[in-house]
Amino acid sequence: MGCCSGRCTLVFLCVLQLLAALERQIFDFLGYQWAPILANFLHIIIVILGLFGTVQYRPRYVVVYAVWTALWVGWNVFVICFYLDVAGLTKEMDIMTFNISLHRSWWREHGPGCVRREAPPPDPYSPHDLQGHAYISVTGCMVEFQYLEVMHSSFSILLALVGFVFACYVISVFTEDGDSCRY
Repeated sequence: MGCCSGRCTLVFLCVLQLLAALERQIFDFLGYQWAPILANFLHIIIVILGLFGTVQYRPRYVVVYAVWTALWVGWNVFVICFYLDVAGLTKEMDIMTFNISLHRSWWREHGPGCVRREAPPPDPYSPHDLQGHAYISVTGCMVEFQYLEVMHSSFSILLALVGFVFACYVISVFTEDGDSCRY
């Protein structure tokens, strides 16, 4: 196959998806976002599987990758709806942390241009749940955190859709090559 073949393009797309997922994984770890951490981990595993299938001419692995990209688009649409408060979802819900912590998106306090100020709780006799936590005010953000999260998910959707198209093409090429070799 030539250098500009669908196979080489799919390898390039898988590498881009891996880089985007690793970047996203880092920031989800910083924000203790457990649901996205698990989804990203699964995504990384399956993209590696798709990359392996593409390089080693294994159409079944590429099929798994193609099916996963459709699920990955669904996950990212959910994330977009979550951060834009669509369909009864709100970014104030604890869905992303499985209701086990008070953490939110890392970008909420550390976005570009954001100035973060901590203040202790006003009442030293506050309930046990709030002791040790500070009130945080964030001002001056150039881009609000929810839009950064939406941009991440939108970019992931774009890569997944293009990856799906090339995966389908590579699968058809692999199966045609396999059929012609049998006869």
